Amino acid sequence: MNALDLFSELGRRMERFGEDAPTREVVRRACAANGWFMPHEVVRAVRVLGRRMLRPELLAAWLERYPAAAAPRRVLVVMAGNIPLVGFFDLLCVVAAGHRCLVKPSSKDRVLTEYVLEQLRAIDPAVALSFYDEGEPVDALIATGGDNAVRHFRTRYAGLPALLRGHRQSVAVLSGLETPEQLSLLADDIWAYSGLGCRNVSLVWMPEGYELRLEMPEMNPKYVNNYLRERALLAMTGHPFVDLGAAVAVGQREFPVALSRIACARYRSTEEVVRWLAAHDVELQCVVAECVDHSRRVGFGCAQSPGLTDWPDDRDTMAWLAAL
Repeated sequence: MNALDLFSELGRRMERFGEDAPTREVVRRACAANGWFMPHEVVRAVRVLGRRMLRPELLAAWLERYPAAAAPRRVLVVMAGNIPLVGFFDLLCVVAAGHRCLVKPSSKDRVLTEYVLEQLRAIDPAVALSFYDEGEPVDALIATGGDNAVRHFRTRYAGLPALLRGHRQSVAVLSGLETPEQLSLLADDIWAYSGLGCRNVSLVWMPEGYELRLEMPEMNPKYVNNYLRERALLAMTGHPFVDLGAAVAVGQREFPVALSRIACARYRSTEEVVRWLAAHDVELQCVVAECVDHSRRVGFGCAQSPGLTDWPDDRDTMAWLAAL
């Protein structure tokens, strides 16, 4: 079966994920395996993939840009587990490019990864996709993790073609003229999946004199506990902050080190922000904005709904795979 038909059928199966007993059980098991996962966000993650990546017309337009692999390779995909199915896009790319995908899922997201593999095998038993057996020979590597993990992969798989992704963060740039609807979408960009993704906004640029007002969604208890610790620490040390209800906003131009801290930076002109973005480009995953331009700019509410050309780290994964 070709990639278009395979993944289009997977998308069709994902449309009603979470509405029947078998998929509700998948959700329950996924949340039991990872305390940061919340049921409604697991369902959301699956449906976003179906809507943004697996519609036939989107897949067809995307796939026609790339030639099939000249020679199929064994590509190991080492997945992160910070948000539900965060490693799916790499799996999609490897199989769609005509290579064999060897999947090494995170223990934190194994339930959902197993579900996807089961569905793909049910659609096409001959699909070039399997879990990785430790020590199995590989020809290339795609790995996502923290900076320490990237250093480990670089050493362990030295000499192999490798696409390695380390730690990145995302920013938003406000003009001060945003509508309530846009600010509501920005709240989702910040707090979807407990803010754990590299596409979640953790630093917000705003004009001088502008006061940021956001309504937080209901948060995971783990996030709330983190917030309570951070609020107490800031209060004890006399560090100024704004209490957002279940997060704290602090004035700084650096990315925050704590999950429940949101950095708020002031600017006098957007040119100042553009210079900052250029200077910090290697740290950025995406930029939520309408008032400045950037190669990885997305609209409000789109940070955690990436499409087929929202390449991680701005590297065209399909072009890299085609060149193997």
